[in-house]
Amino acid sequence: MIFARIAGTGGYVPGLPVSNDDLVARGIDTSDAWVRERTGIGFRHLAAPGETTHGMAANAARRALEAAGLEPADIDLIIVATTTPEMIFPSTACLLQHELGVPAGGAAFDVQAVCSGFVYALTIADKFIRSGSHKRVLVVGAEKLSRILDWSDRTTCVLFGDGAGAVVLVADEETGILSTAMHADGSQTSILSADAQMAGGSVVGCPFIRMDGQAVFKFAVKALAEVGAEVLEQAGLGLDGLDWLVPHQANIRIMQATAKKLHVPNERVVATVEKHGNTSAASVPMALDVAVRDGRIQRGQTVLLEGVGGGFTWGAVLLRF
Repeated sequence: MIFARIAGTGGYVPGLPVSNDDLVARGIDTSDAWVRERTGIGFRHLAAPGETTHGMAANAARRALEAAGLEPADIDLIIVATTTPEMIFPSTACLLQHELGVPAGGAAFDVQAVCSGFVYALTIADKFIRSGSHKRVLVVGAEKLSRILDWSDRTTCVLFGDGAGAVVLVADEETGILSTAMHADGSQTSILSADAQMAGGSVVGCPFIRMDGQAVFKFAVKALAEVGAEVLEQAGLGLDGLDWLVPHQANIRIMQATAKKLHVPNERVVATVEKHGNTSAASVPMALDVAVRDGRIQRGQTVLLEGVGGGFTWGAVLLRF
């Protein structure tokens, strides 16, 4: 049988960290204590005006390729998860293909599932590899969320950051990805959205992130706990066989509540939200890369990746690293 295995990870954050106190100094009506108590966030990184989503994706991708011992020419499929592309089209994946120098001919496309985007993209890549049609897939989550933040809305602008994370997925006879699940509920669009559109050359609607924090919290914890249990059951594993939980890095309270429902101790939860904030589709691969590079996640360990975001979308990937 053919399986999909992660051969390398990479991450990238732009510029210097921006603290909660830095935001206060910029005139945002908040405080370090207020943000940390409610979210666990202390810092985030914000891209410079000229820095692009595909440029950040390229930086993370190069590190993942290096870790995998591969060159851009070895990649036969690129999937990019993003909510913040540079343009309506072409896709960020096509821009990334050119930026990296990946030879023309292989497929490249974007996935839009907001904060679940990377989990969706990884699930899709797994299917391509298992089908036998592709052997080496670059999967990236990249976001420049600072471009869609309302800096007068302290309930949202303090939460988000910019960055990118990437993995190289390769075909292997050894089991890598064990099970996956993806779900959506379009009836929940009102609790988290940025509903702007281009019409007649102008922006129509609200171009900024709007969120009902309490509703999102309740939905996210339930969805993440259920989908985590779902992929464990699919793989025939109990929680005692799980080494690490890498959830979407949105809010430390959501992450801890999810871990509690899954009976995963906090010391087995990878949490980078304090340093990166919520980077949407980039958050899971960035957190995974941090834990791989600092030595926590080792080859042979079992890892649960989870995402939940606007749409509403949610999903999980259970893998043996």
